[in-house]
Amino acid sequence: MAQQSTKRPLKIIAGADSFGCNLKDVLVSQLRALNIQVEDLGTDKYYSVGEEIGRRVSKAADDPTVETRGLVACGTGVGVAIFSNKFPGVYAATCLNTEEARNARSINNCNVLAVSGMNTTPEVASDVLKTFLETPFKSPCPASGSNPWPDEIDQFLENSIHEMNKIDTSKPVESSSDCHLCSLVKSREFNAVDIMPGGSISIVRESPTSAFVRFTAGSVEPAHHHTFGHDLVVLKGSKRVWNLSKGEKYDLSIGDYLFTPAGDVHRVKYFEDTEFFIKWEGQWDLFLDEDHAAANAAIDKEKEN
Repeated sequence: MAQQSTKRPLKIIAGADSFGCNLKDVLVSQLRALNIQVEDLGTDKYYSVGEEIGRRVSKAADDPTVETRGLVACGTGVGVAIFSNKFPGVYAATCLNTEEARNARSINNCNVLAVSGMNTTPEVASDVLKTFLETPFKSPCPASGSNPWPDEIDQFLENSIHEMNKIDTSKPVESSSDCHLCSLVKSREFNAVDIMPGGSISIVRESPTSAFVRFTAGSVEPAHHHTFGHDLVVLKGSKRVWNLSKGEKYDLSIGDYLFTPAGDVHRVKYFEDTEFFIKWEGQWDLFLDEDHAAANAAIDKEKEN
């Protein structure tokens, strides 16, 4: 009966992990009793067998001579379905009863049946497999109240297969090197820091404080200090920090981290448009220890030396 319900001869590729192998063997015997061609891949790790069946069903999708579907089993039926679905043209569904199998075939044109070796009896799995084999795409199912689909839904289902096949191919993939912090900063509004020309800040949380800070290329932070020590990580650009209290300097670029202890006087020069994330344990404060003219003069003098 199942053979007659398809326009092309039907072939099933089967496999399982150690938790699903016994159930898979029962269903393979059922398929062979129905004179359906079966390629049994045996037992392997759930992700390996799911991957291999997904790959083979995907590769055979355009074969005009035979319709190839898959049968996979693991402990829950979920893992093998996940890995089978990583391949184009594969629609794997975990089905624990006949209603789910009928819905999956009718709505999603499911071509890989995933079953649970730990939660499904052979008797139930046998009925699930029979439903999977005999239910045509777009047929009445529990989701449709077992009635024929209305014309608009029928048309939607007809077009869905073509559209699903274009997922990940219809739009170019936009590559991005942004980290999670960079993604968070994109939608935030920044307010100018009046005593630091070229600088702006977006405070995320106060006391303890965390914030995103931006400075334009060429900006200088005159020597200053804070009541609290602060940690920062550079998200974009590059800068130099002089810790005048310790007589040290640090050149920082994307991904670099720096901790400045409470009270340490430090001066900063920005070589590029720069963004960084900063946090400290109290409220935001800043105490200037020199003006901009003195800061620029000190930087220029270092260049001369």
